[in-house]
Amino acid sequence: MKPDLFEAPDYYNLDELLSEEHKLVRDAAREWVKRDVSPIIEEAAQKAEFPKSIIGGLAEIGAFGPYIPEEYGGAGLDQISYGLIMQEIERGDSGVRSTASVQSSLVMYPIWKYGTEEQRQKYLPKLASGEWMGSFGLTEPDHGSNPGGMTTNYKDMGDHYLLNGAKMWISNAPFCQVAVVWAKNEEGRIHGLIVERGMEGFSTPETHNKWSLRASATGELIFDNVKVPKENLLPNKSGLGAPLGCLDSARYGIAWGAIGAAMDCYDTALRYSKERIQFGKPIGQFQLQQKKLAEMITEITKAQLLTWRLGVLRNEDKATSAQISMAKRNNVDMAINIAREARQMLGGMGITGEYSIMRHSMNLESVITYEGTHDIHLLITGLDITGLNAFK
Repeated sequence: MKPDLFEAPDYYNLDELLSEEHKLVRDAAREWVKRDVSPIIEEAAQKAEFPKSIIGGLAEIGAFGPYIPEEYGGAGLDQISYGLIMQEIERGDSGVRSTASVQSSLVMYPIWKYGTEEQRQKYLPKLASGEWMGSFGLTEPDHGSNPGGMTTNYKDMGDHYLLNGAKMWISNAPFCQVAVVWAKNEEGRIHGLIVERGMEGFSTPETHNKWSLRASATGELIFDNVKVPKENLLPNKSGLGAPLGCLDSARYGIAWGAIGAAMDCYDTALRYSKERIQFGKPIGQFQLQQKKLAEMITEITKAQLLTWRLGVLRNEDKATSAQISMAKRNNVDMAINIAREARQMLGGMGITGEYSIMRHSMNLESVITYEGTHDIHLLITGLDITGLNAFK
């Protein structure tokens, strides 16, 4: 494994906008990625295995529920700190960031926001420590961009709920202890249920043969007459807005995370351009290569400014769902384009596991699709600025 020589670009001196706490949190995550993720991640991706050995480290750097209050085991950090942690983790690997994002924004967040005090006390500390891992069941085999069409449902059986249905493309599913599952009641209203490993009729088959997010575990959630205790219903919010509120938090984290992947590709290409000699000089001296690098750092800088401002708005509880959509769409698109350009700069070496670029490029093909596709986020912005709904 090549040494991790990553140096983060900061062309507009954005560090000056960060507090000392922000920088401490980011630097701790950066050092952990260099020490514990970079040396193992290429092999994990080649083998298509999630490295469970890193779960404890993710918990130690506050990656599980960074903004969850300390009384529930979280770190009690602000939204910019959360974003910076996601940026550093995805600099290492998008799949590892997915694992942390799901745990934080899609499992801990709804329990914290929509759950009872008893549910918070029971689940959040174990999820924050990594003792338990969670998954989020929204997407179904026939309902991806249209989650409101879900068919997973539950019936009131008097002393419990009876849950039936299936979810697909679920990160952490194969090894999760708990799943926050979204299902319709008998009136067709969407509610969240906490389903635990070991409940009869609940299974989590793993999804194989992925070319993307290979170091992340993906699977299905299958419910065959699962008896769910009534106290496992999340009572404080229902309707499609409930899971979409979780997705706002996760999409915000993705907007930061994608910058990390882009930074890694840019930094790799920049260093390579100074070392690779062709026609008697470094390839970085050729105009076309400088064009690529100049455009990369420009786009990264624009994305950094976008997410920092969004983080300020999130801290002030002013950020809209549409603003989050714009940042997710822009930043992932930026990152995938940089990965492709960087891969070209490395020539044939760019497709090997000796460098991280091809792995980032493959991973970002998933990131540009999940939690709102590139096109869906475009339509969310279109709806927001015109008031005209293109979904109907």
